[in-house]
Amino acid sequence: MQMMPSATKRSLSAGGIAKAVVLRGVRICAYFAIALTAGFSIFAYSVTNMPFAPLGPADGIVVLTGDEDRIAEAVRLLSQGKGGRLLISGVNKTTRTPELIQLTARWKDAFLFRCCVDLDKRSLNTEGNAVETTAWARRLGFRSLIVVTSTYHMPRALIELHQSMPDVQLMPYPVKATRLEPEWWHNPRTAWVLCKEYLKFVTASARYAAKRLTNDQGTAQLRERTINARLE
Repeated sequence: MQMMPSATKRSLSAGGIAKAVVLRGVRICAYFAIALTAGFSIFAYSVTNMPFAPLGPADGIVVLTGDEDRIAEAVRLLSQGKGGRLLISGVNKTTRTPELIQLTARWKDAFLFRCCVDLDKRSLNTEGNAVETTAWARRLGFRSLIVVTSTYHMPRALIELHQSMPDVQLMPYPVKATRLEPEWWHNPRTAWVLCKEYLKFVTASARYAAKRLTNDQGTAQLRERTINARLE
C-alpha cells in the first residue's frame, strides 16, 4: 500500500480547514441577512402602525425638522398648553421665522414664535439634535419633553436623545409623514426611505449598546463638553 506524502496530507488538511472556514462564514452571513430582513419587517410594521399615546403636560416640546408636518403639529401642541416652550431643532441657517410660520397653516398661532419658540440652527443630523436639545433643556431646567418627529424617525431620535439626557422624561409624539404610503411594500420610494432609516436605527442602537457594554467614557465626555459649551 502506497503511503501519501506528508506534504499532500498537509495540503488536504489546509484545504479542509479553509473550506470549513468559508462555509461557516457563509452561514454567519446568511443568519445575519435573515435577522436583518426580519428586523426590517418588524421595524417597518411598527413605524407605519405606531399608536398615538395620550400626552400629559411636559416642561417643553422639541420638534426635529424634516417633514414639514412635524412643525405644524408641534406648534399645535404648544398652543394647547402641552408644553411651556418649543424648540425647533435643525432649522436651516437661511430659514427665517415667517417661513416657519407658513408651515403651521395657523396664522393665529404666529404670536407663539415671539414668546415661546426657540430655533436651533446648529444641528445637522439627529445626533446634533440630541446635543442641542440637551443644552436647551438644561438651560431652562426642563425635566420632561414631548418629542415630535415622524413615525419612522422616532425610534432613532429617542435613542440619541436618551443618550444625551437619560435623566429627562421623553414623551414621544409621532407624526405620520404624508409623503409615505402606509402599505410600504407597494411603494418603492416609501420602502427605500424606511430601509435607510432602519439601517441608521441599527447603527445607532449598536453604538448605544457598545457604549453601555464598554462604559465608553471618552465619547460621553466629548458629548458632555459639547453640551456644556452650548450652555456658556
